[in-house]
Amino acid sequence: MALKPTIYKFRLSISDSNRDLYHSPQVTIAQHPSENTERMMARILAFCVKYQPELSFTKGLSSTEEPDLWSKTLDGMIAQWIEVGEPSLDRIKKATRLAQRVDIFSFTSKSDTWWEQAKNKSYQYNAHIYRLSSQGIEALSSVIERGMDLSVMISGTSIFIDCDKGSFEVQIETLQSSD
Repeated sequence: MALKPTIYKFRLSISDSNRDLYHSPQVTIAQHPSENTERMMARILAFCVKYQPELSFTKGLSSTEEPDLWSKTLDGMIAQWIEVGEPSLDRIKKATRLAQRVDIFSFTSKSDTWWEQAKNKSYQYNAHIYRLSSQGIEALSSVIERGMDLSVMISGTSIFIDCDKGSFEVQIETLQSSD
């Protein structure tokens, strides 16, 4: 019998001073049975950092043909492809062929090793690559509940998250920008 995903509901209050954006979306997200809470929270933070009304979660780990998040144009083209983790160069290449913009959020303690191996070749692809601090993600993941309110403030290179269980900071570092 296949394991079922765990459903989480977040009421977000996003304040992004970098983009003068203030929005309060409600998000329902399915945590795949093989996904840890750190990866799920990295998906939530990627959603907040790149928030736009059209942005949505995909099937994620359940489908290798889709990114973790995306937005599409009215004619069905992929406007934005957001990948969470440390994708292979082939996956980055595929994403840049399918989408107008590609954003990658690395977040694990293995991120440094992945970036050392990828940086000499990733520049040839039109992808924006970021690293979320693994310590901040781990701390935030330790207090997650199935339904919760998160206040997320993005300022400069910091993401500040407040909830009933405490306050957390996750640093975001730009590794590659294609602007």
